Amino acid sequence: MTAPFGERLADAVAARGPLCVGIDPHVALLEAWGLSDDPDGLARFTDAVVDALAGSVAVLKPQLAFYERHGSRGLAVLEDAVARARAAGALVLLDAKRGDIGSTMDAYGDYLRPEHPLAVDAMTVSPYLGPRSLQPAVDTARQCGGGLFVLARTSNPDAGTFQHATTGERSVAQVVVDTVRGWNTPGWVVGDPLPDIGAVRDLASRFGPTTGSFGVVVGATLSEMDVELDGLGGPILAPGLGAQGGSVADLRRLFGTDRAVVPTVSRHVLAAGPDPAALRAAAERWTRELAA
Repeated sequence: MTAPFGERLADAVAARGPLCVGIDPHVALLEAWGLSDDPDGLARFTDAVVDALAGSVAVLKPQLAFYERHGSRGLAVLEDAVARARAAGALVLLDAKRGDIGSTMDAYGDYLRPEHPLAVDAMTVSPYLGPRSLQPAVDTARQCGGGLFVLARTSNPDAGTFQHATTGERSVAQVVVDTVRGWNTPGWVVGDPLPDIGAVRDLASRFGPTTGSFGVVVGATLSEMDVELDGLGGPILAPGLGAQGGSVADLRRLFGTDRAVVPTVSRHVLAAGPDPAALRAAAERWTRELAA
């Protein structure tokens, strides 16, 4: 069994910095690169990003939808890219946002199995059908050393419609965070009382050898932090830097400096392509700014 995702992520961040670069080959970006909106253009785009960045950034995050829209040939491009990115030392976080029940969720979790043709290190999932719905993916992640990032407090304009709704005395977003905190607590299962924050505080606060493999997605463009993240025990995926308006200052404002935060940049790096040196330089600028 491979080392748990949380440990591998901590090692990658220590060696390369925390930057996660999204691979989002949408139509406008393909056109900006002078590429055709077909599997051939998709392959040229993806190969350029992987070749330029997989040897230096900690995490690459391909958006599955942009590959699925090209059918089986698009998925073949992604399958090859994932294998090459991991071989070059980058962790691959599949941005799939899957969420279902029973055997269907179990099948989605197979992306985390090493024998899967599109095996990745971690994936994003949606908790809308309830915490028990994600248990098959949690079980697979534990068995195979994979990771999950659960949508919790996103920063799209109408996210609060659902995420600010309350169940008991907690918002839905807080229930998601608390559930993930439970997954990072040894011996806890859905249905048990949620563990006390103090009991798992030693797993939280910063990257380290005990960082859990289960994280949450919290946007870097929130006007204020309205969920309690103490004791999460795992990493926070923070999208929104660059084109969406988020900055390194926002990361510090929202998360402080002692949390395991993985900031995500997509368009501000990808817009530098297709020149490989320009792509690397754009990623390196973000890495330096995050380190500073």
